[in-house]
Amino acid sequence: MSDDLFDVFEVEPSADAQTLILVSTDTKAEQRETKKRQLDESISSISKDEFSHDHEENPSKRIQQEEFDHWRESEKLPRITVHKLSSLEQCSHEVALPSDMDYQPLKNEANTSPAKEYQFTLDPFQKEAILCLENSQSVLVSAHTSAGKTVVAEYVIAMSLKNKQRVIYTTPIKALSNQKYRELFEEFKDVGLMTGDVTINPSASCLIMTTEILRSMLYRGSEITREVAWVVFDEIHYMRDKERGVIWEETIILLNDNVHYVFLSATIPNARQFAEWIAYLHRQPCHVVYTDHRPTPLQHYIYPSGGDGIHLVVDENGAFREDNFNKAMMVLKESPRDTDQSKRRRGGGGGGGGANLAGSSNESSCYKVLQTIMDKQMAPVIVFSFSKKECEAYAVIAAKSDYNTDEEKKLVDQVFANAISILSDEDQKLPQVESVLPLLKKGIGIHHSGMLPVLKETIEILFSEGLLKVLFATETFSMGLNMPARTVLFTSCRKWDGKETRWISSGEYIQMSGRAGRRGLDDKGIVILMIDERMSPTAAKDIIKGQANALNSAFHLTYNMVLNLLRVEGINPEFMLQRSFYQFQNYANIPALCERMQKCEREYNGIEFEREAETAQYFNLRQQIESLRNQLAGVISAPKNCLNFMNPGRLVQVVNKQDNFGWAVVISFRKRANNKINESEPIYTIDTLLYVTKESAKSGYLSEIKPCTNDTDGVMHVVPIQPSVIKAISSICIYLPQNLQSLESRQSVWKTLKEIKKRTKSTFPLLDPVEDMGIKDKLLVELVKKIELLEKQILEHKLHTDPEMAELYKKYEKKALLRNELKQAKNELKKAWSLLQMEDLKCRKRVLRRLGYCDEQDVIDTKGRVACEIDTGDELVLTEMLFNGVFNDLSVAQCVALCSCFVVTENVKEDLPKLTQDLAAPYKIMQDTAKRVATVSKECKLDVEIDEYVDRLKPFLMDVMNEWVNGASFLKICQMTSIFEGNVIRHIRRLEELLRQMSCAAKAIGNTPLEAKFTEGILKIKRDIVFAASLYL
Repeated sequence: MSDDLFDVFEVEPSADAQTLILVSTDTKAEQRETKKRQLDESISSISKDEFSHDHEENPSKRIQQEEFDHWRESEKLPRITVHKLSSLEQCSHEVALPSDMDYQPLKNEANTSPAKEYQFTLDPFQKEAILCLENSQSVLVSAHTSAGKTVVAEYVIAMSLKNKQRVIYTTPIKALSNQKYRELFEEFKDVGLMTGDVTINPSASCLIMTTEILRSMLYRGSEITREVAWVVFDEIHYMRDKERGVIWEETIILLNDNVHYVFLSATIPNARQFAEWIAYLHRQPCHVVYTDHRPTPLQHYIYPSGGDGIHLVVDENGAFREDNFNKAMMVLKESPRDTDQSKRRRGGGGGGGGANLAGSSNESSCYKVLQTIMDKQMAPVIVFSFSKKECEAYAVIAAKSDYNTDEEKKLVDQVFANAISILSDEDQKLPQVESVLPLLKKGIGIHHSGMLPVLKETIEILFSEGLLKVLFATETFSMGLNMPARTVLFTSCRKWDGKETRWISSGEYIQMSGRAGRRGLDDKGIVILMIDERMSPTAAKDIIKGQANALNSAFHLTYNMVLNLLRVEGINPEFMLQRSFYQFQNYANIPALCERMQKCEREYNGIEFEREAETAQYFNLRQQIESLRNQLAGVISAPKNCLNFMNPGRLVQVVNKQDNFGWAVVISFRKRANNKINESEPIYTIDTLLYVTKESAKSGYLSEIKPCTNDTDGVMHVVPIQPSVIKAISSICIYLPQNLQSLESRQSVWKTLKEIKKRTKSTFPLLDPVEDMGIKDKLLVELVKKIELLEKQILEHKLHTDPEMAELYKKYEKKALLRNELKQAKNELKKAWSLLQMEDLKCRKRVLRRLGYCDEQDVIDTKGRVACEIDTGDELVLTEMLFNGVFNDLSVAQCVALCSCFVVTENVKEDLPKLTQDLAAPYKIMQDTAKRVATVSKECKLDVEIDEYVDRLKPFLMDVMNEWVNGASFLKICQMTSIFEGNVIRHIRRLEELLRQMSCAAKAIGNTPLEAKFTEGILKIKRDIVFAASLYL
């Protein structure tokens, strides 16, 4: 194996900030040779045959040596060296660079005047980052929210302007671009803005833009991208976003090697790895300046629902106060009824947590905490909720109090009047506009994506001016906006993430709680977490004291990317895959995987014993029986077979993954509708009494509780389970107490279970699936026959009655586990070595060839060039519709309405609209086109569900847009849909973007009438409040 493999992450220490102590060449050579020899031994000692079967025919043989030549092609691996530099206090400083590049220490030119001077003393991390900029070297600055990362961005802009260079500042969202433009224009003047919606001074030396705009400019070979010297990526941690994160990777890969970078990020644990990727990509040093120091320390409190006060659980020094935490947990009741209520408050299993707060304890709890905050003069406060409706409901509750003085009310009136003066008289009377003013005058604001943009910006301005004391917001407010408060309050510790209701992650908590504490104003920030259910200290520590989310790649292929890469000379899709952060992270796993294989190999070869062959036979028989029994349990526990026997008191055996809970007692079962697409079967939940550990009993979720292994230390706890975790059903039914709310009554059930266990000698009688349960499934009959046959073989096996059987079985079981681990490690290593997503690329190319977008030699055709123009909607479906002439005979209103189906991305909780014939007919054609594209994709081996693919095109705004194009007021169209006003505006703005792209696509095929039709559509929708100018511009 070549030296390259272990050069991936070579770290060398330093004596001081500028002088590096390098490892001597001889020592490095010896270390590499040793690593190389060990790795060769590990890899070459595993045979292909070893993993071709689940169990060996000749298990006694040792792992044989075999060469894997494809693992020796180590030139593919990135070779990066990392130097640790001594740095100022409160921060760390490292630099990554290609291993064949000599590191030049940073020069501190004391005689040179700085590009920008500040009226305050810079923090250590700011000084370190600016030193990198002065040396024209890229830097990633990773620090907490509101730590002062913007200072570094301002400095690189000042430096670029001083040196007559161009600089681009990118942000993840248009709203943040608008804000940054305002800030930087006031500071530097020579600043422009490009967001798609707005273009201001595009010839400026400093350009603010969204990452999507920069990506588009790079694909089109814009002159600006060839002139730029520096690019600032703000909020680079957004790269992990599963939908849009890939745009950051594309952009960074496509930029020239002579460009230098400033990456601004929240704290990320793998900052060094990201810098290594940049060094590998662009063959230049990339520094990491990291600090987790908070200028304003935080105190973390818990408020238990129904309690009288808040409990300090993590102090400003980061110490967890477990005694205070336990006091808070004691306040929460433990009854099953309360658990059910808390689940309903969290939204149960539905779509995002309900906002029906009336009568719930959260209503009074939130108001009570707010009053405490005000009484203790801890305002302003940001209250984070995880749904838009909850934000509004809590704000209405808070309006029982008034937090502003008369003078502040006058100022609010004045700011508000000035802000909405840009709206027409009719738009000024919109319900959302009129309803928010009374709240604002009381010092209460609301901020979420459903708000009208002009109102969101007004609220941001009022909050930054201290005229709002309480701001109810969703977590989007925590991104980018530099608007700290003294206190942050969470109304819940759980959130619906689109799949399940879960604890908020430590990364989410860090991002939102980071808004607490205003530098220079507060000596400490206050964070309060409202809890309405019991949780373990471990779960609380994981949230409050856990690590920030790692920056993991969300790279995935899109047709727009593939087509653009086929169109542009000099690069191709394989080039993009090879250089992605996704692939780089994959390569980074190789050394650890090889070490893991080596360790398993030593242990495996160290286990040798007599009678191994016959033990293997016996082991295989037992494994086969276990597998068949699991299949049998699946048939028995199917809802159609088992629900008739889930009567109160029934004993069932519960096994969840690796956790065997033994025998549980059924209380009742319930069903609810299945919200998944194309799933008609309801979901059944069975409430059971399980014997669990006291610690894990604080949670009511099966995934978080653990079985208790002794008869005295556990508690009986009500836990909802799915039928699939039931492994056996007993014929025994026991009496249940009427009231299971008290621990005493639940423990009495445990006593009964222990007595039955004693009398039956732990052999609980089971219901016969055929005779007792009446199951007539053919599969069941086959499984029973196979199990009986294998059990006969087990009884006849000579090892079955052998006194040494248990010891021999244990030895072989350990060896079998090691063999499986080796197999898994080998597969992972092969995967790590291969070019990921290559199969996906091949499938996508097949689709493009089948549909006529490119030929067999990957030369792009006219359809492909047209599809390159479209990235706001499904480029394939829209291009097919263009070439099939679908839009040619439609009116402007019909074209706009049809295109609206491609921009609605949210889940709308309403029935499909009843479309008029002039809209229903083109909608049906669009569905048929989408179905054809999905069918071709499936035939080309892509993982596509045809119905799901078609259902992504949502018609919820078709009639709305038809009316809007024909001149309807914004008030009228909002009354036609349940979608929030702000979301309607966001969709129409995205639609305008799509129509611009469709106009360019029509121009590309020379269809002038259609180009004019889309242009007319843009003119007709671009009016009134929907396209009102930003207050920041």
